[in-house]
Amino acid sequence: MAGTIDISVIIPARNEEAFVARALRSIARQAWPLERLEAIVVDNASSDGTAAVVLQVARELAPLRIVLVEERTPGRSRAKNRGAAVAQGTLLLFLDADSVMAPTLASELVAHWHTGYPAGSVRVIAETTDRLDRWFFDLMELGKTLFRIRAQMLYCSRAWFERAGEFDERFEIAEDRELLQRLQRMGVPVCHLTTSWIATSPRRLRRLPLRLGLVITFLRWLLAELGVGRHWRY
Repeated sequence: MAGTIDISVIIPARNEEAFVARALRSIARQAWPLERLEAIVVDNASSDGTAAVVLQVARELAPLRIVLVEERTPGRSRAKNRGAAVAQGTLLLFLDADSVMAPTLASELVAHWHTGYPAGSVRVIAETTDRLDRWFFDLMELGKTLFRIRAQMLYCSRAWFERAGEFDERFEIAEDRELLQRLQRMGVPVCHLTTSWIATSPRRLRRLPLRLGLVITFLRWLLAELGVGRHWRY
């Protein structure tokens, strides 16, 4: 691949001091030369110690290049676009701050790019042994494979990301889905990468008693898939 950075991992982070270090360390554990990776953390109006944690971990994980960017206006899509604007990588991977990359993910991204897929969603699993949590994310993956839904955490070549016009900053949920659909309408081959994974915290599923978080989260995602409530706070 041309250039000095193959993959830029962009992490929007708002009040994520408890999680963001793990996300960054998962990048440093990639089976890929660290000097060809970079992490862009966008501190999105945090009121906790997110920025301090990022700066501390950056010193620990050299030679991995970690860049801290400040975006004072809250918004997931806005934060992702802010990170992409300073990224140097040929490929952009958008990773949630409470998630971790499989050690093979970087190499699989490059392999898929070389086989003709400049963009795609990535398999997401629950970072837990809880059966309900794992079942929930398995159900989401079933939709991606059976119904070819391309959504959640994604990668995209920087060239196509810029050509498509970035994320729609009006959206707080399903901004990933909308971008991938836009790319598909432009004729870009979009895959769902299943040969590696991203593991994410199930904390959103547990925020209400009686596991009601599972139901609420599913309904929000379903409505967002239908184009309803994408601008609502998530």
